Amino acid sequence: MPTTQDIKVAVDAVVFGYTSKEGLSVLLIKRNIDPFKDTWALPGGLVGNDESLEDAVQRELKEETGVSINYLEQLYSFGQPGRDPRNRVISITYYGLVKPDAFQIEAATDAAEVEWFNIKRIPQLAFDHEDIIAAAHDRLKNKILYQPIGFELLEERFPFSELEKLYMAVLDRSIDRRNFKKKVVKFGFLEETDEKQALAGAGRPGNLFCFNQQKYFQLQKEGINFEI
Repeated sequence: MPTTQDIKVAVDAVVFGYTSKEGLSVLLIKRNIDPFKDTWALPGGLVGNDESLEDAVQRELKEETGVSINYLEQLYSFGQPGRDPRNRVISITYYGLVKPDAFQIEAATDAAEVEWFNIKRIPQLAFDHEDIIAAAHDRLKNKILYQPIGFELLEERFPFSELEKLYMAVLDRSIDRRNFKKKVVKFGFLEETDEKQALAGAGRPGNLFCFNQQKYFQLQKEGINFEI
């Protein structure tokens, strides 16, 4: 029996942001066209006939938010019939984790507004984008258990507590701090400096840490197992 096919291909980007003050957030746009006009959504859109998937997601992200990211990792394909009321659309989704203050966000094309939202305060979303964000968050939580993160998210020198806060924000749970520090130090991608932490109040300042870039990227490539 012949197969009837009239399918469009789209891309969507889940860009997670992290700051010590705000924790984990997601970059969203407010749509200025139907369907779901005036509803928040992930940046994304249809793939052009002459575009690769990677070029399309980078273009849509830049056009709708002003953000340009060198690398986004492919997440999953979402193709449930009816996910888009206009057409049968399969979305190839991507995700990444960045430092929000490294970018100047600006809405354009199909976006009326663009804003960072804390992962725990996501508004109602268009299409199936809530499911996409949940899948991306699960993937990120699993990934950091075997691949170190933090190099592009923390300052050049930082107190160890900042790395702990980063992992707890992404994992959305507490961690065994003593065990976590022991494991991180053992892997060797973190080095303790002689520079002291500046404290606003009383207390003994601890030493600051920095990443051993060579070891960090080696472990990021090879993979490790934190068992946090």
